Amino acid sequence: MKIKEVADKLKISQRAIRFYEAKGLIAPSKQDDNQYRVFDEEDIWRLQTIIALREAGMSVSDIRNALTDIEANGNSQLRHLLELQRAVMSSKWVEMKQIIQTTDQMIEALRNERELPLDDIYTLAEGSRRLREQRAWEDKWGYDRLAGVHDQRVQEEDRKYKDYDEALRLIVKWVSPLRGERGLDIGAGTGNLAGRLTDEGAVMAGVDQSKEMLRVLRNKFPNMESKLGNFLALPYLDCQFDFVVSSFALHHLTRDQTRMAIQEMRRVLRPKGRICIADLMMDGDSSAIHEGDEAYMPVSELIALFESCGYITKRLAVNHVLNVILAVPFR
Repeated sequence: MKIKEVADKLKISQRAIRFYEAKGLIAPSKQDDNQYRVFDEEDIWRLQTIIALREAGMSVSDIRNALTDIEANGNSQLRHLLELQRAVMSSKWVEMKQIIQTTDQMIEALRNERELPLDDIYTLAEGSRRLREQRAWEDKWGYDRLAGVHDQRVQEEDRKYKDYDEALRLIVKWVSPLRGERGLDIGAGTGNLAGRLTDEGAVMAGVDQSKEMLRVLRNKFPNMESKLGNFLALPYLDCQFDFVVSSFALHHLTRDQTRMAIQEMRRVLRPKGRICIADLMMDGDSSAIHEGDEAYMPVSELIALFESCGYITKRLAVNHVLNVILAVPFR
């Protein structure tokens, strides 16, 4: 097939095809007598793949790496790159929703007061900027590096994971999923909690910010849905789940981020959807909530955050820093 036929078939320009050839993404054969390009079925497939990945927002260099990896090792690198792209788009979508909400607040203020003072405009814009900065996620804990030994660490119950098994057991008991209910595990790690809930009949999905944690999860639970993401930009549309769970992950967030995380959890939950968290927290005031190098939120503060977002809660202290909290909406 000649270049004009390919361009017509795929509805792209001949110039775009030549660009991808110049970047090394395709290498069609050329006729000996006139050096016209000849595209076979594999060239067409590669072009279709390139076009789809470009539409998804992937860079040319990432596409080149993905195609090279597919040829050598299958589609693992392509899947990871697509998941990264989806995570970026999810974050942008959440950010855009916040901008829309800020604009709506300004419109409502104008509707009620007929004018919007300049100070109010600055206040709304500053609030939107702070939220955007808080959502800038960074893995400061090296979980890609820890993924291979995570299950061993929790089995041995090192300092951070003391009473790990009991905490997961309590979450399963308190959530008590009905068969077929859909649940989301945030910070799913290697899938230990999600796997237990699956055994109870729930249809589980797992989100984690570590691709290596997700790789282990997928090896253990190949039929479980899993996506790259984090508390502040969940890669799901609204009202998708009957319950959300998380274990040993929420304490990594700041106070402001925790509030946003609760709002994100509520966003993806169906009406009356419940949340159950097992995490490291402490009683007492904020001046005394340190364990090793990490500062943990007071239990009372987290409960107050849930209640301010429309939840009623119950809580059980598993040990002096590990607590399980169930939150159910009352409005």
